[in-house]
Amino acid sequence: MTSTRALATPSPSAPFGATTIERRALRDDDILIDIAYAGICHSDIHQAREEWGTASFPMVPGHEIAGTVAEVGAAVTRHAVGDRVGIGCLVDSCGECEQCKNGEEQFCERGAVGTYNSRGYDGEETMGGYSRQVVVSERFALRIPEGIGLDEAAPLLCAGITTWTPLRRWGAGPGRSVAVVGLGGLGHMAVKLAAAMGADVTVLSRSSAKQDDATQLGATDYLATGDDGVLESAKGRFDLVVNTVSASLPINDYLATLKPMGVLANVGIPGEAWTVSPGSLVGGSKVLAGSNIGGIPATQEMLDFCGQHGIGASVEVISADQVDQAYDRVVEGDVRYRFVIDVATIPAE
Repeated sequence: MTSTRALATPSPSAPFGATTIERRALRDDDILIDIAYAGICHSDIHQAREEWGTASFPMVPGHEIAGTVAEVGAAVTRHAVGDRVGIGCLVDSCGECEQCKNGEEQFCERGAVGTYNSRGYDGEETMGGYSRQVVVSERFALRIPEGIGLDEAAPLLCAGITTWTPLRRWGAGPGRSVAVVGLGGLGHMAVKLAAAMGADVTVLSRSSAKQDDATQLGATDYLATGDDGVLESAKGRFDLVVNTVSASLPINDYLATLKPMGVLANVGIPGEAWTVSPGSLVGGSKVLAGSNIGGIPATQEMLDFCGQHGIGASVEVISADQVDQAYDRVVEGDVRYRFVIDVATIPAE
């Protein structure tokens, strides 16, 4: 076993505090990673505050992890000591089912093991990246290309792959018009990636407050959807709409912004069900889709693409004692555009 310092919350209403946790001894296919940075995803907040059902405590969140390899198991071939690596939302899967063999480990038929608030096949609770070190199978460690800072790379392991997946699947690229709903942790990555893929990108946001940011991120147009008539004016305009927000939307109005054969892909999960008019889909042969994270091959493809195009997340680096405040600011939408914890600031014993 390896002892390491971490930030944990003992209950949904308690603040974070420094503690010592145990990581398993290296198996033959494991690597030990010295974590440098851990991003704060809104799903960390949902789980730490037990907003998505019963959770396991004490909890060490974090599935946007970037660091360097410190030690390798006897059979490791993919990574070496000193390599820059990242860990995303998954730390294990069966490796044998159809989905795993297809590189879609997130859909493992046995059940993929989450990076935290999950239970490994050995029965142990998983602890995430708000910690100094982590042990993981080499299969789930991704290469981080040179040229991307580890702080900017950390959010790519969730926010990056979550938005890359629908953009890649539904053909964002030259000659395609892509709209991104919401300009937050996910939305800003969708804009950066879609623009780098060659698409014409429009941001759909409630107000004009982030218009300058959208332009700097690569958008060519910006529509403030809170203004009267704005969505009406965008009817039939987009090949692909990527919805990154979890707020309830007038979904039929957004479907109307699609061209025939267009796709509205959702990565946000609203708390309320939508009422969708079948005619809004059938009339234009449109698609209303959901999109999850990606498997390990797709995540590596995304990271390599980011390396080639010099793309990292827009981050605000914080210290360990600022996490509770950062959680509140994320809920309030007061971050541009991802908080990243410098885990070196986790207090020693």
